[in-house]
Amino acid sequence: MSLVSSERPPIVIVSGLPRSGTSMMMKMLEAGGLPIYQDGLRQADDDNPKGYYEAEKVKDLALDASWLPAATGHGVKIVSSLLTYLPLDLRYKVIFMRREMTEILASQQAMLRRSGQPPGEVTDEVMSAKFSIHLRKIAKFLVERNIEVLEVNYGEVLADAAGQAARVGSFLGGFLDEAKMIQVVDKALYRQRS
Repeated sequence: MSLVSSERPPIVIVSGLPRSGTSMMMKMLEAGGLPIYQDGLRQADDDNPKGYYEAEKVKDLALDASWLPAATGHGVKIVSSLLTYLPLDLRYKVIFMRREMTEILASQQAMLRRSGQPPGEVTDEVMSAKFSIHLRKIAKFLVERNIEVLEVNYGEVLADAAGQAARVGSFLGGFLDEAKMIQVVDKALYRQRS
């Protein structure tokens, strides 16, 4: 199913900091009926047991955005640090995932441990400050480019999946199957709570 609109359908971007709930939102959009732009190369694992919903091309967005028009009418996951490389001649709707910073940092550390990597040398306080500055810059960028944004809080999705699914559905034009979106929200995966 494609987005219903008199103008060209937007590219629906799910963004946020790493470990902010972007994969969960992608799964919700897929369940609701939005086609997903992904390549399936990154397989589900202990950190994201429901899948990552990524496309490798996204990582090179700063160098090559020629693939992006093919994502029109689809959901695509793009980490927040790459949003400034979006070409301005395309239409976007951004679902920006927010999560408590302490939970993001704890989840990132847990992911490092599971992958056998040493913990980061930067303290949580420094990393939190850097992320906060980054998020302010990205928010300013999106406003300046007149890109439509809906902020969705990870914890609020888990606490009120129906309410948040309704917000997302309304933002995207009302065609999503919100009941199916709600069904894929898995509270058991809320492992790093602040």
